[in-house]
Amino acid sequence: MHPADRALIALAGLAGALGVGLSAAAAHIAGATSLATAAQFLLFHAPALLGLALLAGSGRAHPAPVRGAGFALALGLALFSGDLSVRALMQVPLFPMAAPSGGMILILGWVLVAVAAFWPVRR
Repeated sequence: MHPADRALIALAGLAGALGVGLSAAAAHIAGATSLATAAQFLLFHAPALLGLALLAGSGRAHPAPVRGAGFALALGLALFSGDLSVRALMQVPLFPMAAPSGGMILILGWVLVAVAAFWPVRR
């Protein structure tokens, strides 16, 4: 297995674990809607990261755009969910424009998934 695919699988596990943890925290903190949003983003992107890691190694799609998409999603998640979480728990931003930047990187990651569908596979 390619090291990048292993990294994506590890990031998927981390996203899933953090998503569960943040969901639990949001359930116990009154008015933690942004924390719940961060958890949801982590939880529904974790399986996508797993799928992209498996797709990259399968030979069914060119691995470069698929891996690029996976790492873009992981970075976008870190910025978007990280900023929402830090704001909810510590009342300070991660850094200015972290959540919008993360959101744009998430969108870029999904666009790369679409690009991967048309990128010729090396044989």
